[in-house]
Amino acid sequence: MSGYKIALVGECYGEEDAQYNKSFLGKSGAQLNELLGDAGLSRAECYLTSVFKERPRGDDPENFFCKRTEGSVDLSRKALRKGLYLRSEYTWHIDALLDELTQLRPNLVVVLGSVSAWAIMGSASISKIRGTCTTSDLLPGQKLLATFSPREVLRQYDIRYVTILDLQKAFREAATPELIRPLREIWMDPNLEDMERFLEEHLAPSPLIGFDIETAFKQITCIGFASSASRAIVVPFLDYRKPGGHYWSTLEDELKAWDWVRRALGTAGEKVGQNTLYDIQYLWRLYGMAPRNYKHDTMLLHHSLLPEAQKSLGFLGSVYTNEIAWKPNRPRGKHQEKPEDQE
Repeated sequence: MSGYKIALVGECYGEEDAQYNKSFLGKSGAQLNELLGDAGLSRAECYLTSVFKERPRGDDPENFFCKRTEGSVDLSRKALRKGLYLRSEYTWHIDALLDELTQLRPNLVVVLGSVSAWAIMGSASISKIRGTCTTSDLLPGQKLLATFSPREVLRQYDIRYVTILDLQKAFREAATPELIRPLREIWMDPNLEDMERFLEEHLAPSPLIGFDIETAFKQITCIGFASSASRAIVVPFLDYRKPGGHYWSTLEDELKAWDWVRRALGTAGEKVGQNTLYDIQYLWRLYGMAPRNYKHDTMLLHHSLLPEAQKSLGFLGSVYTNEIAWKPNRPRGKHQEKPEDQE
């Protein structure tokens, strides 16, 4: 079974699949062929398999699952969704699939659909984890990428373009088995001296500067500046780790920090942000500051390329970078999200 760079894992067999004991036949297979072709891949390049190598009742893979009160269930595995567990008689399918992929060891396993994501990655939240390369404790060391299944695309045509983008990324990522993250240098919890050094050494000479704010309670909680794709500084103002929630210990130091922000915004380099009008109106209305030489907005640039696509920062990150899917890992309750970050 060796020699494949990409393995595609579907959810279950359909009617034709069950008849010929092969994955991705019938309508689902035809849709997959179209998606692969639009992404620059061919079916022959991919190893095809499924989580459940049988057809579920009603062609619904959720029928492999039930509530604890409805039958014997496998409690050693996470629920597909709240209260819905794998029926014990089907647990061998998961073990067989993991053994199959362990023997195959492709450069990349593409997980198609929520049930496949649950089986291999332990999460059925496909909309939150799609498009980002990762690994799983269930397949140690194996690079994975999740996206929607052809079955889901047939039901929801509006996710087709997202699936193609993810498959294009899969084509690129299948070149190597290594999971390579971008290297970043982030200056966290800076003091005033750190900020002055960053301004002088990195921001002032940079021709392009990214900036972004976070807000809560109608105030800016922190602001970040990037002098390049690999180097940035984050200046906090609201900090729940400290008494009263103030990052700066004295009013004098906080005023100096705000003066630094004003000077950083006033550097000559072109400014870039995501949905930056949100940031600018906050900076101007509450603090009387405006960025000098503001030229670029990643949300608008992305919209000009893919007008039908989502425009959140999380979505852009999944398409254009190889960062982790950070949104599911963010703490909730203390920080409000910006409108463009909401899915």
